[in-house]
Amino acid sequence: MTTCNSHPSLKDEDQEDLDETVCNREEDGSINNNPRKMVSPAAGEHPLQYNYTFWYSRRTPSRPANTLSYEQNIRQIGTVASVEQFWKFYSHLVRPGDLTGHSDFHLFKEGIKPMWEDEANKNGGKWIIRLRKGLASRFWENIILAMLGEQFMVGEEICGVVVSIRFQEDILSIWNKTSSDQVTTSRIRDTLRRVLNLPPNTIMEYKTHNDSLKDNSSFRNTKITL
Repeated sequence: MTTCNSHPSLKDEDQEDLDETVCNREEDGSINNNPRKMVSPAAGEHPLQYNYTFWYSRRTPSRPANTLSYEQNIRQIGTVASVEQFWKFYSHLVRPGDLTGHSDFHLFKEGIKPMWEDEANKNGGKWIIRLRKGLASRFWENIILAMLGEQFMVGEEICGVVVSIRFQEDILSIWNKTSSDQVTTSRIRDTLRRVLNLPPNTIMEYKTHNDSLKDNSSFRNTKITL
């Protein structure tokens, strides 16, 4: 397990976009910042079906967003390969509800960058659920556990999940590989409703990554379903 790599940019006071440490410190006051290496389950651990990597990003809303600035702002903070590694890592992460400003946590299969242009994402899209403030931490944990537990039952379609902390609302999204596969996207939507115990009238939105590239936006101009 690579745990809470304390990337210098996360603590660089000159970069206000990334000035917030997202890993709680160990009991001795340190943060494990081992260099990244091939991650595998230790003896006796319960392996996950896929390795997963946590990412963190933050930006100042007043600054124009573009692919280059986004790629500069996103930081890989750790990879896990087993149930035990996940819980050890997760217990040292700041909860989404305690983040401030314009921040995002991402959990994606190892090797997939949380970017629209990534080879695994470019033909896909994402389901979006807008949350009132105060719900992000619980919903984030529930959607993570559903993904790690392979509850979506759509083969290799799931790429990762994101929680986005904003000023007026928080947003949960799950990315899949093939936006044109309506059977798969519908199954993901229905599983989301079940694992998050969403009320029947919850508005759910879908947006293809190709549309996001066209309008340079993650959450505007979405297709709404009930």
